[in-house]
Amino acid sequence: MISDFESFAFLKLLLSIDGIGPQRILSLISHFKEPKLIFSSSVVELSKIDGISKTISLRILNSNSLFEQTLKKFEIEQKNLEKINARIISYWDSDYPALLRRIFYPPILLYTLGEFSSQDQYSVAIVGTRQPTNYGKMQTELLAKQLVQRDLTIVSGLARGIDSVAHKSALRNNGRTIAVIGSGLDVIYPPENKKLFEEIIHTGVVITEYELGTKPDAQNFPRRNRIISGLSLGTLIVETKINGGAMQTAAHAIDQNREVFALPGNINVKQSEGPNSLIQKGEAKLVINADDILNELNIKIKPEVGKNIPKPNIELNLFEEKILQLLGNEPKHIDEISSLSSLSISDCLVNLLTLEFKGVVRQLPGKMFLLSD
Repeated sequence: MISDFESFAFLKLLLSIDGIGPQRILSLISHFKEPKLIFSSSVVELSKIDGISKTISLRILNSNSLFEQTLKKFEIEQKNLEKINARIISYWDSDYPALLRRIFYPPILLYTLGEFSSQDQYSVAIVGTRQPTNYGKMQTELLAKQLVQRDLTIVSGLARGIDSVAHKSALRNNGRTIAVIGSGLDVIYPPENKKLFEEIIHTGVVITEYELGTKPDAQNFPRRNRIISGLSLGTLIVETKINGGAMQTAAHAIDQNREVFALPGNINVKQSEGPNSLIQKGEAKLVINADDILNELNIKIKPEVGKNIPKPNIELNLFEEKILQLLGNEPKHIDEISSLSSLSISDCLVNLLTLEFKGVVRQLPGKMFLLSD
C-alpha cells in the first residue's frame, strides 16, 4: 500500500513527466517496489525496464529537482481534500476497485468522496445522451430500478440526461450508485446536479482522476469514460447518437473485454442510432429488461435471479485452474491460497474475483474463499 505523503508525491511527480503513463508507472513500481527508489536509480538500471528508454530515464532523474515543490503542492492538496472529506487512493491501495485495476490503462491515483462497498464489485454502467426522449428516460429509470433491486451498483457519469436519470433512479430505490466525473471533486458539473452530487456521496461514491480545481474540459471526458466501463461488469447504452460520448464508453468496454448491452430504439430517432448500431453489428446484447443483463453476466445476487439458468461450460486460464484446484468446501484465507499457489496476493485476488463472477467460487467475510455450492 502506498499511503505516505512522500510516496504519493513521488507518484504525482512521475505522472507529471512527459511520456510516462500508467503502464510505465506499473512497470517501474513492480521493479523498484517504492516510488522513491525510482528517482535514486541510474539511467542504466531504469533503461532495463520494459518501456523505459534512455530518454525517459533521463527525464525521470532530471525531475528530481522538482520533488520538494511537488511535495509542498501535495501537502496543500491533501489539506484541501480533508476540508471536503475527500481522499486520494492509489492503484496499490486495498480499497482501489478490483475491476478497475484489471483494465489496460488504469488510473494510478483516484480522488474519492464517499465510500466504496463490497457490493460495488457487482456494478453495471448505464450511460447515454444528454438529450434523451421520454422513452429513454422511462426505460433508464425502470432498468436502474430493476438492477438495484437485485443489489447491483449503478455506475454513470453525472451528466445531464440519461446519466442523471440512472443515478436518481438508483437512489430513489435505495440502491448504490457511483458517479465518475471529468473534473475535480470541488467542481460540480453540470452545476444543476449539485444536489444529486451530495446525495450520491452519502450512500455511494463520486470519483475522478483529476486534481482539485480541474475544470470539466472536453478532453477530460473520453478518459473519464474508460473509468465508467472499467468499474463495471457490463455497460448499458440507452440512447446516444452514433458519435456520442456513450459510444466511446461502449468502445472502452469492448477493449476491456467487458459486456456491452443496448436498449433498442425507434429507427427514426437520432438518439437510437448508437444502440441500434451496436446491436446490428453484434457488439451489444439487446436488452428489454434487467434479466437480460443478469443472465448474460450469470450473476446470482438474490435467490430469484438466475436460479433456473444452467451454468455454461466455463473457460479457465492457467492461474484460475491452479487456484480452483486448491479450493474445496472449507473456506481458505487469501494468505494460504497465495502461499499454496505461489502467486502474489494481488494476483490471487484478481483471479478469485474472476472465478466468483463465473459462479464457481464464493467469498466470505475476512478474505475467505471456497467453492460455490
